[in-house]
Amino acid sequence: MSGGVQVIFDHFPDLSAAQKKQFEALSALYGEWNEKINVISRKDIDQLYTRHILHSLAIARFISFPAGSKVLDIGTGGGFPGIPLAILFPESSFFLADSIGKKIKVVQEVAQAVGLTNVHAEHIRAEQIKEKFDFIVSRAVARTKQLYNWTHQMIQSSDHPTLASGYLLLKGGELDEEMKEFGQSHSIIPISDYFEDPFFETKKIIYIPV
Repeated sequence: MSGGVQVIFDHFPDLSAAQKKQFEALSALYGEWNEKINVISRKDIDQLYTRHILHSLAIARFISFPAGSKVLDIGTGGGFPGIPLAILFPESSFFLADSIGKKIKVVQEVAQAVGLTNVHAEHIRAEQIKEKFDFIVSRAVARTKQLYNWTHQMIQSSDHPTLASGYLLLKGGELDEEMKEFGQSHSIIPISDYFEDPFFETKKIIYIPV
């Protein structure tokens, strides 16, 4: 499996030695787990750092989570965007939720292996979550209106110094119809504004303030 971690270091030059070590460890961990449980498509595993980790970290180019923020990653799958964001923001806490138990097992094992103490991963459906969060992040889990209807009551409204509480959704492709259906205030940020790789040409961040 190709290394590729340098792409993270190039875009985030201020990482601590501990954070660099954590990012470096993800390649072998996901490679090993993917042999047992297919959490990342086979064709993508060699592109882990660009297509999964850097993609997740696009959110961090748009916002720095304030210390003490509570962030929910709904439908985290193998831990994206939650695990890369948790490495980058050690002073925020991350709740990684998915309805598929075997994927959460991978997330728990990876988080433990790299020493992430700010991650709680749980096999749970969205409607069962009772906690409140400052931000909800997600990567291509459901249409925006559906995701909002499932989860908007979980966001506690507060004006952080950087950005009002709300959603940060990673989406791809043509979004006009989906966002028209959603019908509420939002911003669409092209990830190609941050990263030059052709993979990001059609990728966007949707920010929805709550």
